[in-house]
Amino acid sequence: MTTVTIGPPRLTTGLDAHERVDHDTHVRLHGALPRLAADDLITLAGLGGLRGRGGAGFPFARKLRAVQRSAHHRQTSARVVVNAAEGEPGSAKDAMLVERVPHLVLDGAELAARALGAREVVVGIADRVARGADDPLQESLRAAVAERRSTIGFRVVRMPHRFVSGQAGALVQGINGRAPVPPGNPRRTSESGVAGLPTLLSNAETYAQVALLALGGADQFAAVGTSDQPGTVLLTVGGSTVVEAPAGTPLTRVLHVCGVSPGQAVLVGGYHGAWLAPDVVARAHLSRREMADVGGTLGAGVVLPLPRTTCPLGEVARVLRYLADESAGQCGPCLRGLPALTESFTALIGGEGAPEAVLTAAGIGEGKGACAHPDGSAVFARSALAVFAEDMSTHALTGGCGRPVVGELPLTGEPEHRHARLLLDWSRCDGHGLCAELLPELVRLDRNGYPEEPDVPVPDALAGDAELAVRMCPALALRVRAPS
Repeated sequence: MTTVTIGPPRLTTGLDAHERVDHDTHVRLHGALPRLAADDLITLAGLGGLRGRGGAGFPFARKLRAVQRSAHHRQTSARVVVNAAEGEPGSAKDAMLVERVPHLVLDGAELAARALGAREVVVGIADRVARGADDPLQESLRAAVAERRSTIGFRVVRMPHRFVSGQAGALVQGINGRAPVPPGNPRRTSESGVAGLPTLLSNAETYAQVALLALGGADQFAAVGTSDQPGTVLLTVGGSTVVEAPAGTPLTRVLHVCGVSPGQAVLVGGYHGAWLAPDVVARAHLSRREMADVGGTLGAGVVLPLPRTTCPLGEVARVLRYLADESAGQCGPCLRGLPALTESFTALIGGEGAPEAVLTAAGIGEGKGACAHPDGSAVFARSALAVFAEDMSTHALTGGCGRPVVGELPLTGEPEHRHARLLLDWSRCDGHGLCAELLPELVRLDRNGYPEEPDVPVPDALAGDAELAVRMCPALALRVRAPS
């Protein structure tokens, strides 16, 4: 991956001369790690105005205080988790930090662990490499732990490289030995996380920013950035270029240094983010408040310009199909709502659908999902309706725009091959309807009592129920095909 810095480097310090910053070089560049009590670290994070860099932007001081209080109330130890399991296909910033400047990330995590009295730090990374191949992130972390000689233990947990794997609850589930999907009953990790204990969980960039704040102090930290968002931000532009820039930097400057134009529009915040038209891009700046002022969001720091050589409606439909398939399959808004949203948007490509149908599908189950995945996907779809309205009119009049769908927006693999599939043999089916009773989330019956679809993807969470439906089918008309 390529790394670009706008202004004086901070998180990217040393990368102009080193492919990877080892511990000796790290200490020479940044200084030795101080030891701070929990109250001191909380005060420092508050003075520095540090917010999480994982998307929600929650104040780090409040999160740290919540874990401290919960551990004290329960008279137990706390846990510290680094979330580097970027599920977002267009994001590479946390992977860059772990691979190239791991000691900034581990410094921040160790500061928090010592302050909370935790004996171990767990680092979650995405399993991005082929089976049997060396994982550069894991190798960098292994080397970093050996270089540090810390009394704090560090453990690496590999997660499936899926969109939902980067969600905090999914990571905790995976660390606890369960299926790495968002829990159906969301709860605060500050109260119950790893092993059911109070857990401080933030992403890799947040911990790296904690280290910079502790190593340089609040005044130095706030020497760049904006009054309400001090410091720098990391962005992934075009899926492969990681940019460090002071908060408040114009988005057009970021695109310029990366050698790209806004094209038809720019997606900011990733696949739960928003599209910005070129005229809006010209007014957008890299801070949470300023981005919100123009209808955007920094989110996980993903910036994806869309060239004029591809069909925007086709690109959006392709991503929506991916998001629907990446669902954990635990709730109706995901299991039924996201496919309906995809179908309604896909209909626009041939000029047969209507924006109203997309808005209706986007609003079904809003705020009622087991996690933020359905709501975030709906935001993405609604934003596309607003920005690509002219393209929708062209498709409605002519049945297309004349441009192919070239796959400019990055996805991880081919999601349709990731899940098992429930297959129906029509020649055997007698319409008993038992499958619909056992699998109401997957099987719908037509007016004659037969399943509507003969081939249905089975989310991991419903694999056991699907196998039961196969065994119980009176006509032996069902089978499950394993993922290829």
